[in-house]
Amino acid sequence: MPKSKRDKKISLTKTDKKGLQLKQKIVEDVRGCVEKFNSIYLFTFKNMRNEKMKEVREIWKPSKFFFGKNKVIAIGLGRNAEEEVADGLHKFSKCLKGQCGLLFTDCTKQEVVDWFEDYSVEEYARSGFKATKTVTLKEGPLKQFAHSIEPYLRQLGMPTKLDRGVVTLIKDFEVCKEGSILTPEQAKILELLEHRLATFKLILKAKWTMGEGFEKIISKNSGEGDEDEEMESEREDD
Repeated sequence: MPKSKRDKKISLTKTDKKGLQLKQKIVEDVRGCVEKFNSIYLFTFKNMRNEKMKEVREIWKPSKFFFGKNKVIAIGLGRNAEEEVADGLHKFSKCLKGQCGLLFTDCTKQEVVDWFEDYSVEEYARSGFKATKTVTLKEGPLKQFAHSIEPYLRQLGMPTKLDRGVVTLIKDFEVCKEGSILTPEQAKILELLEHRLATFKLILKAKWTMGEGFEKIISKNSGEGDEDEEMESEREDD
């Protein structure tokens, strides 16, 4: 029986004992998933939200999503033809750039592509987000707010006062302007107003399938740009 490519030993240098053990586990997890699942998909994301990603994981069970340091994952897959744990995987690992994740699955390409193209969730924008539209409030009462929140609204920069117990704008107020970068105060005001300017998306970039090899994927969402936000945790297990 030919020796499995997965049995290749890769040196992980410049790492303390604890960090070495974690990296070795990531490498073994990646290699285990390569053996278990037929295909791997690489994706980037816009406006990542961990709570939404947890929901996506549940939807896709028993498939597995994987996040981690690109260099360590690349070692698990194989950085070149000599190191790769399956034929053609080193081409896939070269696409690991920036903030991205992997989906290990036995679903067909059509099933994966269709779901990723259709999936999107409106979310509240965070500080640093480029506003997609101008939001302006007219002078007058803001009856959606309880009177107790009025001092906080003023703290956020809104020109408000209490008028007979009702939170009231004393003049027109521009919350944000299209194309501007949101401040923490603007982002909080938009959340309080329930204006969702951001969209959480997962954008396919490449795939590798056992027996078929590597393939780049051009998604209809690719031209919208990738989000540089970091995951709250760099790696999550199902």
